[in-house]
Amino acid sequence: MDGARPVVANPVTAAPETAAPDTLVPTPDGVPVDAAAVDVRTPTVPAPGTAPTGRAYLRFVLVLGALIAIGPLTIDTYLPALPSITRDLGASESAVQLTLTGILLGMGLGQLLVGPLADAVGRRRPLIAGLALHIAASVFCAFAPSIELLTVGRVLQGLGNAAVAVVSMAMVRDQFAGSAAATMLSRLMLVMGLAPVLAPTLGGAILQVTSWRGVFVLLAVAGTMMVTLASFALRETLPAHRRRRLAFRPVVATYGSLLRDRTFVGLVLISGLMFATLFSYIGGSSFVLQDIYGLSVAQFGLVFGLNSLGFLTGSQVNPFLLRRFEPQLLVRAGVTIGAVAALLMVTSAATRFGGLPMVLAPLWFILLACGLTLPNTPALALTRHGEAAGTAAALLGAAQFVIGGAAAPLIGAMGSDSALPMTLVMALTASLALVVATLTLRGRLTPA
Repeated sequence: MDGARPVVANPVTAAPETAAPDTLVPTPDGVPVDAAAVDVRTPTVPAPGTAPTGRAYLRFVLVLGALIAIGPLTIDTYLPALPSITRDLGASESAVQLTLTGILLGMGLGQLLVGPLADAVGRRRPLIAGLALHIAASVFCAFAPSIELLTVGRVLQGLGNAAVAVVSMAMVRDQFAGSAAATMLSRLMLVMGLAPVLAPTLGGAILQVTSWRGVFVLLAVAGTMMVTLASFALRETLPAHRRRRLAFRPVVATYGSLLRDRTFVGLVLISGLMFATLFSYIGGSSFVLQDIYGLSVAQFGLVFGLNSLGFLTGSQVNPFLLRRFEPQLLVRAGVTIGAVAALLMVTSAATRFGGLPMVLAPLWFILLACGLTLPNTPALALTRHGEAAGTAAALLGAAQFVIGGAAAPLIGAMGSDSALPMTLVMALTASLALVVATLTLRGRLTPA
């Protein structure tokens, strides 16, 4: 032969491939294909028998849910401490909110790096490395002498947590697809949903006995527990024959292929905008509820926890609804509920009609809408791009954290003398999510 290989049908992608000898890898059926040339727009179905069942399924949910919870735990535990950090470090409210932006930007940009890495070397090694970075960054934050260094530490925490976010999502896609993936993500949110319910209360309890620095000591301890759990309780879910070559041009080509998928981009934007809606509440609630409505640290923790139950309710109703409705229909329903509730909330804040109860009531439904939407958008997006699940999950997560990270300082820049800035930003992001869903999610979604 003259060096050219015969064209073969890739059983994974059903697309013709031609490959050089140094990039050929076997598929499950034994046919060699080019790992760097696999068309990421064509979904792959997890191999039969790979999805855990019974007790293994429950263990997978609990372990992965505990790992994913490190993200909201890192963000939410120190929320009650934001006013005290402002006083202790002599910083402005907007500067302190930038520490929230710092961790989100770290998580967003980190995922863009970790995603292709996880597709190339597997899931476990990036996960362990990310948790180790989280531990080191938490210790750094505990001793930060200025708001600038605290922000740097938060960015580093975000970079470490990015690996956990990407790998967890990719591990789900390695073994589940479609409605099964959406159901699994909803189960995970039941576990990780306890984190935002308990974290502010836990943070408030820590502040009763020590300063805000003790919160970061706790986060370092939690990271140590999680890295031990991941080392012993999680197996590798990406077999060698499905790994992709880590090189600049193939990575750029993969991102380009993802961005050319209009429906995928729509799902990414919807996910990012609904996350920004959620994070606008997370970033602004401590100032609004404590400084404007006069709640104590303990009362804030209670109210925050009760509102988090709205998110938890939406995510847990989702698996039952998936038995009757397609995931894209639930996404459209979720963004509609969120936009309507946000507009009611901003009207109440602007007119001050009904006081705090008339702000909290629609807020609960906004969080319910987030809980209904956020499990389904990644499930739909990753099902379309299973062969590059890590890279696709990275782009999805990056959009969430970059868009969400832009919301927190925007609220601070608009002033802090009323609840209006927080509610305005939430109404804007929820309404934009509804517009994007209307334009991109029409009819039944089919694989790319």
